[in-house]
Amino acid sequence: MKRTTIYDCSVVELPRIYDPGGNITPIHGQHNIPFNISRVFYLYDIPGGESRGAHAHKSCHQFIIAASGSFEVFLDDGENKRTVLLNRPYYGLHVPPGIWAAQQSFSSGSICLVLASENYDEADYIRDYEEFLKIQDF
Repeated sequence: MKRTTIYDCSVVELPRIYDPGGNITPIHGQHNIPFNISRVFYLYDIPGGESRGAHAHKSCHQFIIAASGSFEVFLDDGENKRTVLLNRPYYGLHVPPGIWAAQQSFSSGSICLVLASENYDEADYIRDYEEFLKIQDF
């Protein structure tokens, strides 16, 4: 099986429906994003300088959106590293399983919206970086 790399992570432009009263961006699993959505959660009231995430998943795909404000997503596959800035609510970042990801540099009032392919399961998380490297064969 091919090992997942940071190059498998992709920024996706989502549809925008313009309206004078406010815009809307619909998201459909298996249409706008490459998986069915099983769980939705969002992070907010994040103090300046804090980071969130800092883990990988064994089987869960995530699609991360800056619903408001901006933040960076640090990606690491054990060999390569990349940082992606999210700052528009109609762009999202697909993070497949096997990628170490952390959100950082949150702007004031930012909201991080996450669409996940799986329901919460602690056994799916890899929270120790050294364990992550072992699983990646590094």
